[in-house]
Amino acid sequence: MLAVLLLPGALRAFLPALIARSALAMGGLALLLTVQDSTGSYTQAGFATATFGIANVIAAPWRARAVDRLGQRIALTAMASGQASGFIALALIAEAEGVADIWFLVLSAVVGLTAPPLGAAMRMIWASLTTAGDQRTKAFSIDAVCEELLFVGGPVIITAVIVATSPGTGLWVTAAAVSLGTAAMTSSAPSGALRGTGEKAARGDRPLRQPGFARVLIVLLGVGGVLGVAEIAAPAVAEQRDAVAASGWLLAAFAGGSALGGFLYGQLNLKAGIAKRLFALCIGMGLAAVLVSQLDTLGLFAAGLALVGLFLAPSLITGYLIADTIVPESSRTEASTWINTSVNFGASLASAAAGIVIDNSDAWFTLLLIGAITLALATVVPFARLRKRSDRRAMVKSCG
Repeated sequence: MLAVLLLPGALRAFLPALIARSALAMGGLALLLTVQDSTGSYTQAGFATATFGIANVIAAPWRARAVDRLGQRIALTAMASGQASGFIALALIAEAEGVADIWFLVLSAVVGLTAPPLGAAMRMIWASLTTAGDQRTKAFSIDAVCEELLFVGGPVIITAVIVATSPGTGLWVTAAAVSLGTAAMTSSAPSGALRGTGEKAARGDRPLRQPGFARVLIVLLGVGGVLGVAEIAAPAVAEQRDAVAASGWLLAAFAGGSALGGFLYGQLNLKAGIAKRLFALCIGMGLAAVLVSQLDTLGLFAAGLALVGLFLAPSLITGYLIADTIVPESSRTEASTWINTSVNFGASLASAAAGIVIDNSDAWFTLLLIGAITLALATVVPFARLRKRSDRRAMVKSCG
């Protein structure tokens, strides 16, 4: 799988892309701690973080369309500059006296609205460097594994920076990561070659207009739901077992399982079509969540979360492969972004619902419930008509 890193130009684009993408792994926590430190209110900090997340999700398709139309160098550079400026402005007002709380929300919205779709952009680069099939699957797999590791290490690194310095410094570090990483990525030859279409994609080329794509997004809501519930259930279970310090280890087990799943997925030479793969993965994830809901001891619960995580990265990778296969090239950055948006939206809804369920029942019931929902949503996949517009017969064979 690592052989794809030796493709001409791959590392030159991929390494700085990882630096830039680490901003997303660090930025939310840095924002939360900075606003809380400045205002003395976790409520205000929570509002700021929620504003950041909602703005990011809402604007995601339009940012991706801008990349498809204008090319990576122009669009990503402008977005990264806007987001870095937002982070820096937040750091500055956090140090100022008498700043109205509304400004934290305004700038949090700016940071979310301007977040560059770096993951989707990097997958476009991988698609340009690899051939369709096993080679592209390996590339997407290593990309997903590294992204999972970023979200394991990013919060740890930014926490260490903040503890050693100040919350505002964490925002400066995040701004540097997104601006410098994006600049280095877009200055690479593979990124520069993706100049964009120069015009709006035809309405018929939009991802949501492709047969079966919307159904795939519905299925991935369940995957995101399991992710959102796991992130809430793990700390809740640790607290119920009087082992709050174990929360981080439980979440690390989940993320580690996802990274391992992504690595193994890239090693396999799978013959089944992508629709069947997504169906099997979502069924596996739903069943694993139901299983974990029956595990009472902390050790078994950690192992169960790792098992659930094992299906996360492969499900995302398969979603990206579907986007790459059935959506016209002029809209593929947008399509890849829709995959992320669906998962993130499912995670957000599930996180909110999980808190309510846990308060009225327990953390284990939330996993049982989301497992059942994921199994139900997975049944949508076999009926999705996934066709590549340019070669319908090849697509039927590939999805069969």
